[in-house]
Amino acid sequence: MDDTKYGTRNKRGDYTPNERLEHAPLFAFPPRPMALLKWLPHYFLPWNLIWAASAVAWWLWVVPQKEQMQSLQWGWVLWLLAINAIAVFVFYGAIELHLYLRRAQGNRFKYNAKWPSEHKSQAFMFGSQTIDSLIRGFGTGVPIWTAWEVLVLWAWANDIGPWVSLMDNGWYLFALWLVLPVIHEFHFFAIHRLIHTPFLYKWVHSVHHNSVNPSPWSSLSMHPVEHLLYFATAAYHFILPSHPLLAIYQLHFAGFGAVVGHIGFDKIELGEDSAVESHAFAHYLHHKYFEVNYGDGLIPLDRWFDTWHDGSKDGDARMNARYEKTKARANAKAAQKAARSA
Repeated sequence: MDDTKYGTRNKRGDYTPNERLEHAPLFAFPPRPMALLKWLPHYFLPWNLIWAASAVAWWLWVVPQKEQMQSLQWGWVLWLLAINAIAVFVFYGAIELHLYLRRAQGNRFKYNAKWPSEHKSQAFMFGSQTIDSLIRGFGTGVPIWTAWEVLVLWAWANDIGPWVSLMDNGWYLFALWLVLPVIHEFHFFAIHRLIHTPFLYKWVHSVHHNSVNPSPWSSLSMHPVEHLLYFATAAYHFILPSHPLLAIYQLHFAGFGAVVGHIGFDKIELGEDSAVESHAFAHYLHHKYFEVNYGDGLIPLDRWFDTWHDGSKDGDARMNARYEKTKARANAKAAQKAARSA
C-alpha cells in the first residue's frame, strides 16, 4: 500500500496520518446519532471481538472446575500463569515478528521511522528495549495479571462478591459487556494521571516511558506498581454484579489490548489494498510528548482536562501553549520562594 495516500512524512521520515484524531461520539453533546451509528462497528471490530472471543475460549477450555478453585493450590494457579504467558508470547510475538523482525511492510504507516533494535540505551536492562520489555512483561506483568485473574476466580468459586448467573442474566451481562471498555477507559485515565504525578512518575511510570519509540513488547514494560494498578481494572467486578467470564474479558482487554496502543504503526496491511486500523496514534503521541492523551479517546476526558492532542499542528500549538503556561507558573512560584527567603 502507498501510505502517502493516507498521511505524510517529515524530514526524519516519521509518519503522521492525515485525519485528525477524534473522540468517540459516545458522549457527544448535543448527541450525534448518525455519527454514533457510523462509529459503532469500530467499537467492536476488530479488537473488542477478539478479546471477547479469547475470554470465551479461556472460560471454556482454560479455567478449571469451580470446585477445584475453591482452594488456592499451585496446580491450577500455575496452569493459568503458563497459559497466559504462552498466549502473550504468541500474540505479542507474532505482531513483533511480522512488523519489527521480518519488517513485512517496511516502514509503511510507521509513526517513528527508527527501529528500536537499532538504538541501544542505558535506560534499558542490557541496553536493549526488547530485552528490558521481555523481562518486565514476563517477570511481573503476566504474573500480576494472573494474580488478579486467580483472585477473581477464587472469589467466584467461594461466592465472595456480587456474582450473578450467566444463564439467568444474559441480557444484563451483555449490556455490562458493552460498558466494560468505557469502565476500562475511565480506570486507565485515572491511574495514568496518578502515576504522572512527579514522585510516581520518577519511581514508577518512567520505566514505561523509557520506550519513547514503542513496539509490541513495550506494552507490558512497566514497573510492578503500575502493573498492579493497571490490572486492577478487574476490581470493578467486586463492586458491580458480574460474572467471572466478563472479568476475564476485562483482563484480556487490558492485557492483550495493551499491544494495540504500542504497535507503532497506523495500519497493519492485509494485502495490497486492505489494512486493519491500529487505533494506536493517540497513545503513540502520549509516548512522544508525555503530557497529552492520557486516555485513548473513548471518553473525552483529555478534552475535558485540556490534555488532548489530535495529531495536528493545531494540537502542537495547544500543547506548546500549555507547556508555556506551566513553565510560567513554575517560574513565578520559584521567584516567590526566592523573594520570601531573601
